[in-house]
Amino acid sequence: MIDKFRLIIMAMILLLPAGLSADIDTTDRTVEAGESSLKPVVGLELIAEGLVAPMGFVSAGDGRMFIVEQTGLIRVMQADGTILKEPFFDIGGRMVPISSRYDERGLLSLSFHPQFSENGRLFVMYSAPPRESAPEGWDCTNRISEFRVSQEDPDKVDMSSERVLIEVDKPQGNHNGGGIAFGPDGYLYIPLGDGGGADDTGMGHAPEGNGQNTQTFLGKILRIDVDHQDDGLPYGIPSDNPFREDEDTLPEIWALGFRNPWAMSFDRGGEHDLFVSDAGQDLWEEVDLVVRGGNYGWRIREGTHCFDPQSPAESPSSCPEKGPRGEPLIDPVIEYGHDLGTVVVGGYIYRGTAMPELEGEYIFADWSNDFGKGNGTLLVATPSAEGLWMWEELVVAGRPGGRIGAFIRGFGQDDEGEIYVLTSSEMGPANGTAKIFKLIPP
Repeated sequence: MIDKFRLIIMAMILLLPAGLSADIDTTDRTVEAGESSLKPVVGLELIAEGLVAPMGFVSAGDGRMFIVEQTGLIRVMQADGTILKEPFFDIGGRMVPISSRYDERGLLSLSFHPQFSENGRLFVMYSAPPRESAPEGWDCTNRISEFRVSQEDPDKVDMSSERVLIEVDKPQGNHNGGGIAFGPDGYLYIPLGDGGGADDTGMGHAPEGNGQNTQTFLGKILRIDVDHQDDGLPYGIPSDNPFREDEDTLPEIWALGFRNPWAMSFDRGGEHDLFVSDAGQDLWEEVDLVVRGGNYGWRIREGTHCFDPQSPAESPSSCPEKGPRGEPLIDPVIEYGHDLGTVVVGGYIYRGTAMPELEGEYIFADWSNDFGKGNGTLLVATPSAEGLWMWEELVVAGRPGGRIGAFIRGFGQDDEGEIYVLTSSEMGPANGTAKIFKLIPP
């Protein structure tokens, strides 16, 4: 999510006494392009607390919700709200060691097979140690694996059942992507970052950047068939994948041109659109409406703006309008600058019933505008047929400045379409300060 130079600043600030943190800004911000002056209001209902760095809150379709913690645990929340003491899943011993101060590695996501109730299959993405075959000095391995629920206990995973589907060597520890999800077509979609570091340059990055290099999984959205196997692969390549017959492009690729697409969701209604939040670098954050074969611009563009790795803090006046194969670069549907915050956190199209005024709106967030103290901002955007969507702050009733007052780490959605926000007082995976709230009427 955050570049190494930012982490230095964060670490320095974290050493300051709490009283030196910046106050929450309660004033209205200047309205910019793609933003409205209106601010709808929501309430929060505490669902769970005492957690460590939640990365997901996932429904199994049977009344249970599953809490994904970055440290490697998945916990079961029963239909009555009780969290079971014993974890459902524990992959910590197979992960690369992660820092409690701040880290982008760890257990990153969980997705249940569409027929989970019948077959007990689930899929995760986590950060494993570097493989022996990885180049010297590389940081970790992004591993996507299948597991099965224990036949003796539906609240336990059989940890011996791991079947590795994909392993992707990572030169740096940041920009892992992570939010795997099954689409309405039954295929598994896998978002992967550009390899890490900054600027999509340096060790492990192609001359044109990994985001534009069609011979690497890095900086891509993949799409695979977990129910079949092609020759030599533990999965199948769907027949309608856009580059299946392209000798110059890996056939698993569904879309390209991403920096760090670490949160992803399918709309459960409408056209079942795929939304990906792609964390920006120095200037712009974006949310993309991802289509088959689309090129979303990184590192040619950051949001709708040109990008030059030689001067990343300035947007050049011009840049190529097409990708390496002559394809057009697709603009995001949402973007905002770092006057608002630091890292975009993707959410969901609201399809619940508790807040009908938000029906069809995209609820998302910014991680925090304050590196020293969590001060995330809830946001909501109105879909538009053309151009950037209008977005506005989603004010939290009863909170200072209308904000949650914590880092916003992610979102969840239940079977009724209601939305949950995952928060933590800690920047890193430590101390059990994380909470999950349900968005409710104010």
